[in-house]
Amino acid sequence: MPFIAIDFEASCLPQYGRSFPIEVGIATDFGWSRSWLIKPHASWRDWQWSEEAETLHGISRERLAREGMDVAEVARHLRAAVGGYELIADSYFDDEWSRVLFRAAGEPDHVAVRCLADLRAFHDIDPERLHRAMAEADMQRARRHRAEDDARWLARLLGELGLERAMSTYAPPARSIWQGELISAP
Repeated sequence: MPFIAIDFEASCLPQYGRSFPIEVGIATDFGWSRSWLIKPHASWRDWQWSEEAETLHGISRERLAREGMDVAEVARHLRAAVGGYELIADSYFDDEWSRVLFRAAGEPDHVAVRCLADLRAFHDIDPERLHRAMAEADMQRARRHRAEDDARWLARLLGELGLERAMSTYAPPARSIWQGELISAP
């Protein structure tokens, strides 16, 4: 089944307390990508915010309040953009942040996210090949700890590992949500 790489940035790492998603990004190996900043939901008011996490991703609470989208809108856009494709992340945390987002949006089901470590084909890859693929993907990354860039990195890694065949049949929907408007996909 074809898949899309996904990454969430969060208010803090779970070891520091209850964290909530602040940005989500998706990408394919052939260059299609998208991200959304998430305005913190009222139910997350007492959840943790880490200065360390803010330093890593560079997204302040003020910026989220100013530029973030409502959780229901982000959930709707994300669901529309990924369609029925499987989502792959490089961390198990991403599935939980998807759950938190969709729960706050009042949706009964979230978009499920599998971890790269769960892909059987990933475990069959020679460690040398994995290190080379990671180095190649690292050279293409503009910045770390931003959801769209990290999703593009993961999509590139999957492509370098030869897993792109599963992604290559994905095309963005004929009409896609792009920058908050419904327009033709690029």
